[in-house]
Amino acid sequence: MPYYSFDLVIGEDYKNQGGLFLEGLEVASDRADQLAIELSRVRPELKDSGCAVRVTSAENVEIYRTPLDPIPSWMKRPH
Repeated sequence: MPYYSFDLVIGEDYKNQGGLFLEGLEVASDRADQLAIELSRVRPELKDSGCAVRVTSAENVEIYRTPLDPIPSWMKRPH
């Protein structure tokens, strides 16, 4: 299973939020979406400031990013 790292992106800064071995990118992107929702609830001051959660591969390549700003369900693309 591949290893994925999760970071909170605040401007040009990346704050490590941990990493997990997961089945693939679909599972990692779902986890990033969940983390973004959790962070927006715990740190509401970050919601409207362009912050995001990014996922990087074991090679430290960004492979997914989701904003902390709530995305209306009608704007989300189906998996």
